[in-house]
Amino acid sequence: MVIAVRHLGPNWYAAVMGTAAVATAGAALPGPRVPGLRTVCAAVWALSLLLLLALLAARALHWTHHRDQARAHLLDPAVAPFYGCLSMALLAVGGGALTVGRDWIGDDAALALDVVLFTAGTATGLAAAVAVPYLMAVRHRTMAAQATPVWLLPLVAPMVAAAVGPLLVPHLPPGQARATLLLGCVAMFGLSLLATLLMLPLVFARLITGGPLPLALTPSLFLVLGPLGQSTTAVGAFADAAPGALPAPYGEALGVLAVLYGVPVMGFALLWLGLAGAHVVRARRHGMGFAMTWWAFTFPVGTCVTGAAALARHTGLFVYDGLAVGLYGLLVAAWAVAAVHTARGLFSGALLAAPRTAPVAPRPVTVRTTSGAVR
Repeated sequence: MVIAVRHLGPNWYAAVMGTAAVATAGAALPGPRVPGLRTVCAAVWALSLLLLLALLAARALHWTHHRDQARAHLLDPAVAPFYGCLSMALLAVGGGALTVGRDWIGDDAALALDVVLFTAGTATGLAAAVAVPYLMAVRHRTMAAQATPVWLLPLVAPMVAAAVGPLLVPHLPPGQARATLLLGCVAMFGLSLLATLLMLPLVFARLITGGPLPLALTPSLFLVLGPLGQSTTAVGAFADAAPGALPAPYGEALGVLAVLYGVPVMGFALLWLGLAGAHVVRARRHGMGFAMTWWAFTFPVGTCVTGAAALARHTGLFVYDGLAVGLYGLLVAAWAVAAVHTARGLFSGALLAAPRTAPVAPRPVTVRTTSGAVR
């Protein structure tokens, strides 16, 4: 077991995030309740909790017995951004405890679990949002041509905290406590949004000027949906929690923000979904096989489901009901495919094996002919 976790990286937390997203997004769907859907969502949430506990234990073994590899991950610009996934996994499971997990474990246990996971997830998310960009600037040697949506991961973690934090607001005493938590979530929304706006142009410029991403990284284009859908979800959650936490006119202002911000951002999310989907179809035609990056098809789409559901609540428009349901169908399909391939890779041992060493290309040879031409 100790040897098996040597190459278990922080990217594995994406499987926890994607599984929790299926549960929370399903519980948030607007419109008439589908019989049995909430029970299925509760079961999926329980699975995400078990996955989180198992992965935390495995990662603890990794850090205890393979510190050299753990340090190598931190110093690898392709792996270090995935440390943001730890925070998002904690927050996603914690938020799911209050939205759907309470059906199975009870209200008190769900509240206690969310408090613990929200606190730990927020702390690790804020730390990752500072530490990973610092490492990228000071220790990593990266160029603009290497920019990928993976760079967004540590910056999105505080946005997830901002989106799930308002669930705890009604459980606090009225007054200072509620206002402090809600405005703290608004602050995390702002810092994550502005940091994303700094990083996203690098990603888009790389895509336009450098051509398509490598096949294995192409699914990571879906990660851009994360800050878009999660920020829309967050402003909707602010509007829901504001009446009991903030005095007028701030509560009403957050209700206006939920619509004026959410509608255009969701429009851009749909544009990016089409662009990313086209790149994935192209990559699939060129032989893209399964990799753990396929989990990028899950959690970011889940945030768009909850964002569309928030817009449905605050606008009353049926079009957002339909959008949330359609995106949820895409989420479930993507989760099922990623889960099956991941389970197959685990049982075969392929996903826990050491990364393959790229073959060394022969050095180019310059030949000068008798005529003076260079070949």
